[in-house]
Amino acid sequence: MVRATRTGRPGYGFFVALLALLIFGATIGPHSASAADLPELVKTLGSDDFSEKDGAIKALGELGDPRAIVVLQALAAGQLAVVQESQKVAITEATGDDLKLTDAVTGEDLGTVAEDAIDRIRVNNRLRSSIDGAMSALQIFSKSPEQRFAASRDAFRTATPAMAATLEKALTTETVPAVRDAMARSLAAVRLKTGTSAERTQAIATLASTTDPEIAGMLRGLADAGDTPPDVKRAAETAAQAIERKLKMISVAGNLIEGISLGSVLLLAAIGLAITFGLMGVINMAHGEMIMLGAYTAYVVQELFRAFLPPGIFGLYLIVAIPVAFLVAGAVGVALERCIIRFLYGRPLETLLATWGISLMLQQLVRSVFGAPNKAVANPEWMTGGFNVIGGLTVTWNRVYIIIFCFVVLAALAVTLSRTSYGLYVRAVMQNRPIASVMGIATARIDALTFGLGSGIAGMAGVALSQIGNVSPNLGTIYIVDSFLVVVFGGVGSLMGTLVGAMGIGIVNKLLEPFAGAILGKIVVLVAIILFIQKRPRGLFALKGRSVEA
Repeated sequence: MVRATRTGRPGYGFFVALLALLIFGATIGPHSASAADLPELVKTLGSDDFSEKDGAIKALGELGDPRAIVVLQALAAGQLAVVQESQKVAITEATGDDLKLTDAVTGEDLGTVAEDAIDRIRVNNRLRSSIDGAMSALQIFSKSPEQRFAASRDAFRTATPAMAATLEKALTTETVPAVRDAMARSLAAVRLKTGTSAERTQAIATLASTTDPEIAGMLRGLADAGDTPPDVKRAAETAAQAIERKLKMISVAGNLIEGISLGSVLLLAAIGLAITFGLMGVINMAHGEMIMLGAYTAYVVQELFRAFLPPGIFGLYLIVAIPVAFLVAGAVGVALERCIIRFLYGRPLETLLATWGISLMLQQLVRSVFGAPNKAVANPEWMTGGFNVIGGLTVTWNRVYIIIFCFVVLAALAVTLSRTSYGLYVRAVMQNRPIASVMGIATARIDALTFGLGSGIAGMAGVALSQIGNVSPNLGTIYIVDSFLVVVFGGVGSLMGTLVGAMGIGIVNKLLEPFAGAILGKIVVLVAIILFIQKRPRGLFALKGRSVEA
């Protein structure tokens, strides 16, 4: 007999079943990832299904949990594995023949096992791309502004709608201007790939203000694509042209700065020669070796600082090396003038051959003392790195200091020659030696001091050059020909001519390099100087005086 049931209001059992169903549905239904999901997501990484792995990786990127970064880094490095005995996902680290295991979720030490006791979690290219995107999403909320900036810069390479949402969320809380700009550009780049036509047009307007060659290439590719909507194509073409114009201007500015830098190097190398050749008329082929001696002096002072002084004051070695190099090269110059040059005044060919022989002897002496291999001279901490002038144009601090140093040396030399009694004597001997001697000026002493001054300045130039390259016995031969070109082109004996000649040659060389190449550019400059000297033999700034004009 079947008992009839009542109809009407549902009973107590119905409410219990309904409540259970709601609880169960909430458990299995869709929900956002939270920190509590980390163990389950890490466990899913050990699945054989790459689609499940991919979903777990993307979910880890949305957690905002620092532990997820460690897990993803281990996965990308091939250090994530499933322990066969416990089925736990662990981070492996090689220790001899065994592997040290660390629980990927808790960080607990799981001991050591053999390689055959684990199953490595494999990844493919698709998963690696997902890992990069998840890492960017996690690091974009990092406490470190540097990490947030780097993550923002890399975000547009993993262009997904989820990344756009992440960047939008990060922009609402970001307070560092540079990071905000990077996030805005990356968000625009992401929308350029994944957004609607209106969003892509707005993104193009944002990106048009950048100077990133990669973004210019992205816009150019979008403009050239056949399936791009007409309005987006026009906007991309206009923006790409604007960025390309900016990049050309930056390139020209960069070449100009490099030209000034090269000009400052040539100026340092040629200032001393402007004195010995320009004022004294001595063709000193050993001038390059004075530069070399100054560079090796910087190396010796550096090694003495490392060996005998506290590391905290190591950066001061360069300050000490400058006057020491001046004294060393100057003393060698005085000795050279007193022992050889003074017997050869008025005999230019013999002077050239004698100083060339001295240059070979000095090179061999340095090889015997220091060896033939190059010596490295370290930049002090205050000369390392650089600063960004404009997007894509970076200037290094060592070049800036060298430019400043060369102008300080030039100004000090100009004041010495024009405002001191020694400078008056030098100019008197240069313009009319017999009359200067009759007036009581010790011309022989002035000759020795002037040659020593030119050599000492060359030594200081060597200290500066040691900061932009290695030190070798052949260092001086690199600059000797250019130094003579600068002095002859600018005007023999003229400091202003030396300045204009050095800067002119340096800037023209760098502006020609992108079109003609480095070697052909130098040839063009050399031919131009030869033609100029044919028309103006005394150079740009010719000195005036009875002896000179005679």
